[in-house]
Amino acid sequence: MALHDAAERPFVAVQPARIAAFYNPKIRSVVFQAALVLALVLIVSWFVDNTIENLRRTRITSGFGFLGGRAGFAVGDTWLSFTPDSTNLRAFLVGLVNTLRVAVVGIVLATILGFLLGIMRLSSNWLVAKFATVYVETIRNVPLLLWLLFMYKAVLSVLPLPRNAVQLPFGANLSNRGLILPRVSTAEGGLVFEIAIVLAIAIAIAIARWAKRRRMETGQSFPTLKLNLALLIGLPLIGYILSGTRIGVEYPVLQGFNFRGGVHVRPEFLALLTGLTIYTAAFIAEIVRAGILAVSHGQSEAAYSLGLRRGRMLRLVVIPQALRVIIPPLTSQYLNLTKNSSLAIAVGYPDLFAIFSKSVLNITGQAIECIAMIMGVYLTLSLLTSAFMNWFNNKMALVER
Repeated sequence: MALHDAAERPFVAVQPARIAAFYNPKIRSVVFQAALVLALVLIVSWFVDNTIENLRRTRITSGFGFLGGRAGFAVGDTWLSFTPDSTNLRAFLVGLVNTLRVAVVGIVLATILGFLLGIMRLSSNWLVAKFATVYVETIRNVPLLLWLLFMYKAVLSVLPLPRNAVQLPFGANLSNRGLILPRVSTAEGGLVFEIAIVLAIAIAIAIARWAKRRRMETGQSFPTLKLNLALLIGLPLIGYILSGTRIGVEYPVLQGFNFRGGVHVRPEFLALLTGLTIYTAAFIAEIVRAGILAVSHGQSEAAYSLGLRRGRMLRLVVIPQALRVIIPPLTSQYLNLTKNSSLAIAVGYPDLFAIFSKSVLNITGQAIECIAMIMGVYLTLSLLTSAFMNWFNNKMALVER
């Protein structure tokens, strides 16, 4: 009977404790992650050792001491004073300022142009809609580098000489030397006038925020635009009269082969800024169009039934709701514009990448340090832009009750 019972008992395979532990998902995940980390450490260590050995063999010293050395080259377009006797650190700051100047101005202009084109693509006017469609499909399907070269070689380089420059309004001139604008300066009480301008802008922003909060709570509109225009014009005018400020305008004058005086915007900057703006605006236009189409059509019908015209309907009803769809992909376009500014080297504009990866690197030979600093700057700018846009996106998000 005992033998019969033993024969009928099911066979159970007894696994060793080590095999059972290997099939435990928690233990197995820890082992795999530890192996991955160990492999990454070994790879990084190999790269570091190989780099150190190559630097020792070529007798190149590492470190950032070269930043205090003499630059030995000139920079043609800069807001900061710079001479060949300036330090490499000064050259780094010059390149950083030039990069920021292109990125900030380009983002503002590309956003404005992109929003206009996105709205134009949805226009009921056939000609306007087709023009926006042709623009978007043409611009975004050609590489950015070609647009930059086109703007520099085929547009700005073929402009007439300064003596035959194109006369623009307000005393401005456009030639193959760039755009020359009048320079406005204040004296004798100019500080009071400038403070009045800053104060007017601050008050206008506060009024706009209060009016928006009031409209959301009560539904009543407020003449924000008219009041802010009167404020932005009236308060500086009062400061100008009371302080006795004298505003001087320095117009550019042709002397010899070029203009003297005024503000000189070089063709390299114009080509880079124009190329980045028109290229990024094409992508922003599609983002705006998609965001507007994502808003329910019933919202537009409800706005029309309340008597709102198309302009006020877009500004007060559709665009605020579309922003929740527009902002996340818009962040990527801002990041792309900032990083694409490194193509400035193709048109000769001295941005951070052109100065540090070409001039400073070739003179000092500190390739690792120069490239690391450039990478750090672009990484920091991208993270700051993402943080700001994430904050703005959270602010525009719907608040559930």
